[in-house]
Amino acid sequence: MKWLTNISTYVKVSFVMGHYNISGTTAVKLAESVEAAIDAGHLPPGQRLPAIRALAQQVRVNRNTVTAAYQRLAAAGLVISDGRRGTRVAAAAPAIVPALGVTAPASHVRRLDVGGPDPQFLPALGPVLSELMPPLHTYGEETNLPELLDIGHAYFGGDGYTQGRLAVVGGALDGLERLLRIHLRPGDRVGMEDPGFLAGVALVRSMGFTPVPIAMDEDGPLPDAFASALRQHVRAVILTPRAQNPTGAVISASRANALRQQLDEHPEILVIEDDHAGPIADAPAVSVAYNRAGSWAILRSVAKFLGPDLRLGFVLGDKVTVARLEGQMALGVRWVSHILQHTVVRLWNDPATHELMASAARTYADRRNALLDALAEREIPAVGPSGLNVWVPVPSEISIVQALLEKGWAVAPGEGFRINSAPGIRIMTARLELVEVDRFADDLAQALSPIRFVSQV
Repeated sequence: MKWLTNISTYVKVSFVMGHYNISGTTAVKLAESVEAAIDAGHLPPGQRLPAIRALAQQVRVNRNTVTAAYQRLAAAGLVISDGRRGTRVAAAAPAIVPALGVTAPASHVRRLDVGGPDPQFLPALGPVLSELMPPLHTYGEETNLPELLDIGHAYFGGDGYTQGRLAVVGGALDGLERLLRIHLRPGDRVGMEDPGFLAGVALVRSMGFTPVPIAMDEDGPLPDAFASALRQHVRAVILTPRAQNPTGAVISASRANALRQQLDEHPEILVIEDDHAGPIADAPAVSVAYNRAGSWAILRSVAKFLGPDLRLGFVLGDKVTVARLEGQMALGVRWVSHILQHTVVRLWNDPATHELMASAARTYADRRNALLDALAEREIPAVGPSGLNVWVPVPSEISIVQALLEKGWAVAPGEGFRINSAPGIRIMTARLELVEVDRFADDLAQALSPIRFVSQV
């Protein structure tokens, strides 16, 4: 086929070859035409749209009309404006978060694929709720209980985080979504750990943002990879200081300093830390975000140590960011249920709860370290310096997951956690009993053996 030099002719031909046609004489009609092509599958995710000048010439309208049409599509999250590199169709928003593990009969398969704490280390809510008689709250009152805010300040203050403004949100993901929504617009880039938290990656994509992968090791994001992400003009960076899901990585003090120095040159970037494990992380709190010159926020949920059904979390951040977050909440849910707030206050003030959290932290560390030791004895590389999970790099996720399932183990394939990183599986160790460790390690070694042999040939 002869190369075409006239851009308007090229656009017209490409429309015919792609079996779609953008038409319309107004911004609304042009936007509707593109949306219809996206819905019909004629414009797949990642497909670049014609340049503004070229499309304007093709449909014989003013360039401003095409610009307005593309702006409407971007505001709806359907396309992503990529500056001089043009406009492309945004990734399809997932209706649900991809499955973490496999569907397995609970009667004979041990579920090490679904993340979360061991229920035996969560405080019993029955006695608390039966005794708790919180007053009826209504409109016009303070949205957050003063005693809950005192707990939040003490929670952060214990790690030296005494500056900033505190807010209460409906859990870590609720806070993350609100922070991204008030700072970003569809098409913006977000730096994310790779591999990283599955629900976080799905959330970013569903909001019309583009995740930019940041490679990491056990000490957190690699400085070179972090610098590369910053050069790609990310508008926000999401980090996990400890108990990173799925690798258990802990950002070391030296790594935090290196990343912070890079961020000092970019005060416009919002830095969010998801410190979801808190007191059961088995690692000290080290922050890249805290009290930086630009926008920052640290998220801490109570789900991992008080119970996943207590959808409550704290956000500590700079005054402007947190004020905007509270303003956004005021337009919708207004406040987190005071029943949940009273419950958290009651549990937090009970010494038995802290004894249970300490016991949980020790047990989770013992289980995780036992598995790491067993895998090391079998020469199986694995990481998991903190938290509730162990990450094992594997040549083939599907075959290993299936082989373990046949042996009675369910683990999570790494595909949903990864952006560009290598394959792996996530093993949720929080519920792995010590007596099961060697059997699991043997079964994983057997599952890997044929693949190891093939890879060495």
